[in-house]
Amino acid sequence: MFFNSAKYKNITAEDLNEKIERGDDFLLLDVRTPGEHASQAIEGSYLLPVQELPHRVAELPRDKEIVVYCRVGNRSAFAATYLFRLGFNVANLEGGIAAWGRTDKTALVGVS
Repeated sequence: MFFNSAKYKNITAEDLNEKIERGDDFLLLDVRTPGEHASQAIEGSYLLPVQELPHRVAELPRDKEIVVYCRVGNRSAFAATYLFRLGFNVANLEGGIAAWGRTDKTALVGVS
């Protein structure tokens, strides 16, 4: 991946599923477009398109982990790098919603 040198962490779809099942307190951030989000999203995620991130970063909590996702992981890696540099506790979902859709226990909303 292009942003490998960043200091944010990557998590797998299985790791994300475990966090959800445990009831961990974190923000699941979708950085795709509104159309992509309406079509299919991970249940409970908050939409903030990557191109709007610099202007809306104040909407994000600084007191909890943020797990960022997109379609396959490129936009979310960019967003995770940006947020990490601003001091956020951030993780990137490896493989994005595409990887999430391949897990056994998925919570997707929208039209598939």
